[in-house]
Order: sequence, then C-alpha cells, then structure tokens
Amino acid sequence: MELDKIKRILVVGAGTMGHAIAQVYATAGFEVDLVDLNQEVLDNALTKIKSNLSLLVEYKHVISGETSNILSRIHPSTDLKVAAQNCDLVLEAVSEDRDVKRDVFSQLDEFCSEDIILASNTSELNIFNVAKVKNPKRLVIHHWFHPPYIIPLVEIVAGRKTSSEVIDISFKLLEKIGKKPLILKKFTNAFVVNKIQQAINSAVFALLIKGIASPEEIDMAIKNTLGVRLPFAGVAQNLDFVGLDVVYDIIKNMGMDLVFLRDKVNNGQLGAKTSIGFYDYQGRTEEEILTKRDKLYLQMLDFLKQKNAFEPI
Repeated sequence: MELDKIKRILVVGAGTMGHAIAQVYATAGFEVDLVDLNQEVLDNALTKIKSNLSLLVEYKHVISGETSNILSRIHPSTDLKVAAQNCDLVLEAVSEDRDVKRDVFSQLDEFCSEDIILASNTSELNIFNVAKVKNPKRLVIHHWFHPPYIIPLVEIVAGRKTSSEVIDISFKLLEKIGKKPLILKKFTNAFVVNKIQQAINSAVFALLIKGIASPEEIDMAIKNTLGVRLPFAGVAQNLDFVGLDVVYDIIKNMGMDLVFLRDKVNNGQLGAKTSIGFYDYQGRTEEEILTKRDKLYLQMLDFLKQKNAFEPI
C-alpha cells in the first residue's frame, strides 16, 4: 500500500466519533463511505456534519463554497460489503463492545483485500486481541479525540505484528489531512492522553468523595492554574520549570524513588535552571527560558479573561 494510492476511506460506525472522522477525511478531499446498520443514525450523522461545517465556516476553518463539495464526498450506506470492496483504508468507530468489534473486523477481513489497512478508533480495548484477521500486519489503532474536526492529535498504536510500513503510512496520511499524529513506542492500556485523563479523573473523584471541594471549585482551581500553563508547558516541561531536583525531593517524600529522575538530578540535569532537564534548552539561561514562558502565560491569561473562560460554559 502506498500513500498516494489511498483515495477512498471507509468509516464503519456513524455515531459520535465516526461521522466526525468521516467529515475530516472528506474535508481533506477524500471520498468517504460512512457505514452504519441504522439508517436513522446515518441521517442524524449527516445533519451533524452539516452543522459542524457551518461552525467551521463561521470560524474560517472551511471555505463557505466548499461545504457542498465536502458533503458530496460523503457516501452514507448500510451495506458494509459493498463499501468494503471499494475502499483503500478502513477506520472502525463502532461502540466499545468487544463482540461488536470482533464481528465488524471479521466482516472486514472477509470483504476487504488483504493489503488494506484496518484501523480502529478504540481507546479502551486491545483490538489486537479482539480482532481476528488473516493479515495482522495491517491492523493498527488510530485513536482520535472528540471533536475530531477540532482536536489535532491522533494516537497511532501498533500491535506486536503491525508492520512498520503500516505505521509509516498511517503517520503520513494523518499529517496529510492536517492532524498531529503521535506514534506510541509500545502498546499500553488507555494510551497517553486517556491514561493521564484517567489519573486526573481519579483525583477529582477522591476530592469529591472526601468533600474537600465542590465540582465548581475544582474546575475553578484547575482553570486558574493548569488552564493557563498547559497550552504552552504541557505536563512534562512544567516539571523542568519547577526543577527536577525539587520534583525528586517531592517524590522521595512520597516514599518513591524513580531511577530515571534520580539519574537526571545526579547528572545536574535539573531543568530550566541548568538549561537541560526533560528538555534540552540549547544553552539558554534560566532567565531567558522563564521570561519567554512568562510572556506566553500572560498572553494566555489575558486571552482567557477576554473570553470569560474562567466562567462555566
């Protein structure tokens, strides 16, 4: 399979994620077959896509005159067999039900040629254990985030038998349609973003159970701290700003000893204060690094205040 030969995408499942992923591919110029067993779901999907496109036109992410062309490239259908025979790549986006996904991939394995990439949007299941296909080298995860037509990231996750060629084509295809793909170095449950999100959710639930703060107070606290910092510093680089020596002391006080963190501290890689930590700051001084950071934080703070972002939606 070559990237320039991928012209037609099959999206299986027209629900929350499927219809929006189909919209993204169609916007990028691909012909898209959107398949669902339920005609009502398909009809609702097209209504949502039209609404999404109107919003994107309003914010100048889509040219007004292109809307009809985008819609014309989306072909809704309840016939998986026919759609599968014409596609160049499949993206499965059905419900997170092991049996349903297994059945879908069994049909795709039967209907598609053996070199077609079969991608799953799953974030909860190990699709490599669930799906039984004759050529497992072509099986891969493309994990999109809601809403797909706004959020740039797509996590690419390989199984033990997934070929490097499939990973490479997946990366290039997602870049081609304007996404920010991330290839995980190995499989892990929940991948990167959801694993961090789950940790946050667990902390929120613990605070609520113990009556430490209300949901509104928790969100207010996060918006006024992480909400300002995350867009620029992320979570790992922020540790560089704290100082990895300080972070290591905190970790030790919690009764833990992380070898990779201890090694950085022992090697004098403390973050911004030494110009190298998790990130390499190329010899810049701490003042230079933190001044740049602070200017960005101030710009973000002013923008969020202007948008009343600290108030509930």
